[in-house]
Amino acid sequence: MPFVFPVARTRPRLFTLFELALGAGPLIAAGTILSSLLVSTATWAVTAALYGVIALLTLCYWDRGPLGWANRVTLARAILVAIVAGALAERAFIEAIWLWLAVALVSLALDGVDGFVARKTNSHSRFGARFDMELDALMILLLCVALLKLESLGAWVLMIGGMRYAFVLASWRLEWLSAPLFESFRRKTVCVWQVVALLLALTPLTSHTGATLLALSALIASLYSFGVDVGWLYRRRLEP
Repeated sequence: MPFVFPVARTRPRLFTLFELALGAGPLIAAGTILSSLLVSTATWAVTAALYGVIALLTLCYWDRGPLGWANRVTLARAILVAIVAGALAERAFIEAIWLWLAVALVSLALDGVDGFVARKTNSHSRFGARFDMELDALMILLLCVALLKLESLGAWVLMIGGMRYAFVLASWRLEWLSAPLFESFRRKTVCVWQVVALLLALTPLTSHTGATLLALSALIASLYSFGVDVGWLYRRRLEP
């Protein structure tokens, strides 16, 4: 049987690849403007590598051609998240902590914009929702890494951002954890508090004790929220 090249599936991805490649332009422009954050080859390398990973995953899971306006806003968030990660590479963020926090805050603020755009343009998609959620999880983890470096709170602080990834890894082994979860205001509230608590803990105006208490509150809220979800999934597994 002769090999048939899957043109119908490849062509939409070429549109996606083109848009993702164009995203390198704003990334370079933003990195140049924020030169006090990306101060070395290492910081640029981390930024470019993270954007490359995000672009590759987008290319793998999105096969509808153009990204659409909502996903383009989320891609802009990804550029800012990559810059936030790059600044962590050589502790460059410490010298420009307020600027670094501002970039993180803008990225998080865009979280509401892409949802608004999706509703206005009727461009909701499972991919877009997952893209948005994974960027939120990554940003929370990066804030935890920054808090570990800045305040030396101990590795426990990484549990706040790492819990989401531990849940995903566990779901690969325990299939019942992969079942869809119900919509939850509690889950959204906890996510918002995690971000607020970590940002407040990272400001130079917050004492070491204050940062510890804020981080601890975020960890307790996260443990509670994941505990509720895991318990619900386990009980559902036992239902006939």
